[in-house]
Amino acid sequence: MKVRASVKADPSKGDKLVRRRGRIYIINKQDPNRKQRQKGPARKK
Repeated sequence: MKVRASVKADPSKGDKLVRRRGRIYIINKQDPNRKQRQKGPARKK
């Protein structure tokens, strides 16, 4: 998974933009190597 400051989703290649736990993820069922995560807030312990 690529962890990036800014993520770009390309819907024509099957990317989906998802928000989970305050972070933004790009997931792709067709090409799992295209996963990306935007660096979000630090986790609380």
